[in-house]
Amino acid sequence: MARVVLLARDIKLSHTVFAMPFALLAMVLASASASTPGATGLARLPGAATIVLIILCMVLARTMAMAINRWADARIDATNPRTQGRAIPSGKLSPTFMLSVAIGCAFAFILAAAGFWLLNDNAWPVLLSPAVLAFLAGYSFTKRFTWLCHVYLGMALAISPVAAAVAIAPGFLAQPDAWLLSGMVMCWVAGFDIIYALQDVEVDRETGLHSMSARLGVKTALWISRALHVISLALLITLSQTSGLLHIRFTVGVGIVAALLLLEHILVAGSRRHHIPMAFFTVNGIISLLLGGLGIWDAL
Repeated sequence: MARVVLLARDIKLSHTVFAMPFALLAMVLASASASTPGATGLARLPGAATIVLIILCMVLARTMAMAINRWADARIDATNPRTQGRAIPSGKLSPTFMLSVAIGCAFAFILAAAGFWLLNDNAWPVLLSPAVLAFLAGYSFTKRFTWLCHVYLGMALAISPVAAAVAIAPGFLAQPDAWLLSGMVMCWVAGFDIIYALQDVEVDRETGLHSMSARLGVKTALWISRALHVISLALLITLSQTSGLLHIRFTVGVGIVAALLLLEHILVAGSRRHHIPMAFFTVNGIISLLLGGLGIWDAL
């Protein structure tokens, strides 16, 4: 149990909040689009077992990806003062244990994905699950050869709304909603990961890692982050105005998100780093919970 607690702390299980609300929103949108005409409220939701499977798959996929990340980056983390206290560099957990967790979660994810086949006669989740796992695991190695690693991370989290839609109603992907939501997540996550990486710019340069700030300069990286967040906001506005399932509450949420993104960039303006934890976790956690909650409220 002590190792499980250490693992949860080390892989920042609380950061699941970034992708989970968007997966649940896509789930509700897909379910509502496929529901009986005239159905309202809870009648638009999928069954309880399906909801549990969505949440379980999200947690397992992220845990696998983060365990691979900690295992792959153990030597790099040991050279960085900010990350030396992580479980493997500090000796609290072994690399073998971390890799075992990743492999175990990968198998559990595939089994959970097979649950959609058993429950809803939908084989797509289990058929696509190995490709999803491979893509998620690949992120941990991108910083070694490309400064587009932040965009790759954005794409990894952007899988969540599309995957949730596939699990509920694959035909929903013929509509633009899930794709707009996925594009928003990709640009939003890539933008705030660029900000997060500012904490390690000197170490990245010393060790030859390819964060955007280390390779292109801090000012250039911040401008790219701003541009990505402007694109993410444009995608949100498009979604709010074109979706037949999202209405005034979600539109108000988009306006609040615009203000929060502006605040995030004010906090790190001038390459300031002492506000990065607030800009990274607090502001972005509010964004995901706000949009996910208001969107689900609208769709029901």
